[in-house]
Amino acid sequence: MATHVKLLGAVSAGALAILAASPAYASGTAAGSTITNTVTVNYQVGAVSQIASSASNSFTVDRKVNLTVAEVGTTTTTVSPGQAAAVTTFTVTNTSNATLDFALAAAQQTGGAGAHSNTDTFDVTNVKIYVDTNANGIYDSGTDTLVTYLDELAADASKTVFVVSDVPLGLATGSVAAVTLTATGREGDTATSQGIALTETSGANTAGMDTVFADIAGATDAARDAAFSAKDDYTVLTAALTIAKLSTVISDPINGTTNPKAIPGATIEYCISVANATGSATATSVAISDPLPSTVTYNSAYGIFLNGTVTSGVCNADGSAGGAFASGTVSGTLTSVAATETKTLRFRATIN
Repeated sequence: MATHVKLLGAVSAGALAILAASPAYASGTAAGSTITNTVTVNYQVGAVSQIASSASNSFTVDRKVNLTVAEVGTTTTTVSPGQAAAVTTFTVTNTSNATLDFALAAAQQTGGAGAHSNTDTFDVTNVKIYVDTNANGIYDSGTDTLVTYLDELAADASKTVFVVSDVPLGLATGSVAAVTLTATGREGDTATSQGIALTETSGANTAGMDTVFADIAGATDAARDAAFSAKDDYTVLTAALTIAKLSTVISDPINGTTNPKAIPGATIEYCISVANATGSATATSVAISDPLPSTVTYNSAYGIFLNGTVTSGVCNADGSAGGAFASGTVSGTLTSVAATETKTLRFRATIN
């Protein structure tokens, strides 16, 4: 009995040493590994120790195919109408116990729920998939590699993947384009060449390496299909500009500045106001072009004033001199118009 107790103690200590030295992996023991266990039996006959007997058992670890695809971040990707190379970011993780390739596909929705309590309303264009070649987590045009699959992704390894698309013009704030990235496991072990489709082993366990699909259902794929999918989306934020053009009679040749009338020879002040709605994106480089009718003559002595303000719907006599008059057209550029802000361009002309 004492010998038996000492033997168990030694085995336990050895097992603890092995556990302490071995790192823990989510994927588990590598597929294709051989696990061998040998038992030894010691015994006595007539109080004399006999030659020990032993027996071994070996089996091959089967392949568990599992993976995840996850959106990076928890918010939608804000884009502008007409934006090129808009980026949504995903992480693909191989939680299998084998090195595999992963085919990648990006699909767009036609209506329905997006990824962030919103509804798909438009499609992006020129959709491409890139892998984060320099592993910095940021899409770098010209550095990151255009791909259709991930090559030789090791067990427990992850790759950052970018879905890069162009946003059409003419979209309103709040428009949503939902995209889904799907990764599908393929055979590995052949570098620079996408492996063939995986096949799950049917029937009873075999002596060789069997394959078991262990993935759960993703955003658009089913459970145990060797694939996983996740959604992200683009949400448009744009400026919502309202343009108004006001005219005020400043003076006329008969009444001067006292109750002037719009008669020939009168001076008219034009005020073009640009207002941006609440919750909109800031409009920048707001270029104004106003061709004058032949019935008025531009007043070059007064000039043009940009980035003025409005109070209670009335243009203020402020702003900075700028703009230009050429070929019968008054033009000028407002530096920017933020949400809830109104800015103006003012100039004067004489009625012919």
